[in-house]
Amino acid sequence: MASRALWCCVRSAGSFRVPPAAALIRGSALLRLTESRREASSASLCRVRSPLTAQLSGQFLQSCRQYGDLPPLTVESITERVLYVLKLYDKIDPEKLGVDSHFMKDLGLDSLDQVEIIMAMEDEFGFEIPDADGEKLMSPKEIVDYVADKKDVYE
Repeated sequence: MASRALWCCVRSAGSFRVPPAAALIRGSALLRLTESRREASSASLCRVRSPLTAQLSGQFLQSCRQYGDLPPLTVESITERVLYVLKLYDKIDPEKLGVDSHFMKDLGLDSLDQVEIIMAMEDEFGFEIPDADGEKLMSPKEIVDYVADKKDVYE
């Protein structure tokens, strides 16, 4: 197995520091951190990117991962985002725009405009809408319902 350099970030006094040396002991799943200068300021958190157990100053710490996430979607937030994207589209009059407005009948858009709107919704919500489904989405309400269904958002 090729040798790897593993970084362990140690949290101390609100800041992250990288220890001066880290060595992987072969034959065991143990990462021994050698700190000559910072041994007195041992930290409370160690992040290791492998499923190894870390040993720091005689104490064993488990590896941990923390993930960030967006706030949960609601039908109201989806509606606001859909209407916001549609108001930014230059061919739509914001005064005529409503949740139940039909793209072709009420707003005077053509099929190419509808495709551009669907592409803008894909960019906004971060997933691809198949062409067969995109052709059926003719109003903001239908887009909201489709996104809520795909993102598992229920009232």
